[in-house]
Amino acid sequence: MSKIALITGATAGIGEACARLFAQQNYNLILLARRAERLESLAEKLSLEFGIEVKIFVVDVRDKEAVRQLETLPREWKKVDVLVNNAGLSRGLDPINSGDSEDWDVMIDTNIKGLLYVTKIVSNWMIQFGAGHIINMGSIAGKETYLNGNVYCATKYAVDSLNQAMRIDLLPHRIKVTGIHPGAVNTEFSEVRFKGDTERARKVYDGFEPLLAQDIAETIWFAVSRPPHVNINDMIVMPTAQANTTHLIREM
Repeated sequence: MSKIALITGATAGIGEACARLFAQQNYNLILLARRAERLESLAEKLSLEFGIEVKIFVVDVRDKEAVRQLETLPREWKKVDVLVNNAGLSRGLDPINSGDSEDWDVMIDTNIKGLLYVTKIVSNWMIQFGAGHIINMGSIAGKETYLNGNVYCATKYAVDSLNQAMRIDLLPHRIKVTGIHPGAVNTEFSEVRFKGDTERARKVYDGFEPLLAQDIAETIWFAVSRPPHVNINDMIVMPTAQANTTHLIREM
């Protein structure tokens, strides 16, 4: 059987780009996402174009019981070589004193707890089979805080900490763990943050060339494609126009 990659948040942005790239590399795929129609369409396209097998789960990673559906996979599909914990989001951009607590819950439940729910299941499969590679999607926001980023930054700092903890915990099992921390990437991220305000989202990327989802997918593939004795612990990937969370050159 071909190698297997399990990707969360697979129907858009970095997740979709990863699904396509791994399919190109002849990986069979297990894809998780919330939007059923988009997930079914993506699975059909990749299967037809690349001749791979695709299993799909319409799942919100915040839902622990729904995530447990993964256990219904047959044994041969549990030999997951790569887990890409991509599902994540930001909601709102407000000072801590006026932030929406429902937005906080969504970010914490998705970015931290959802990652943990999926990782617990898949890491146990990897331990059983004696190999695997976990990719956790972080952010530059998990390395540096910025104005009004508060809870989103906190969740990505947590992901960074979990990267380090997983690496220690899973070391005896020879399971690789890699953290990928992008700067500005032009995906649905800002549209989700601003709750569908497409004009406000578009302005985030005005005047400079941001990263694309494909850039991050290729970075992930680089980490995954290293030889068995090499692990990329941590990668920060930025647009050339961006130095850190607060210094960015725009040409207006």
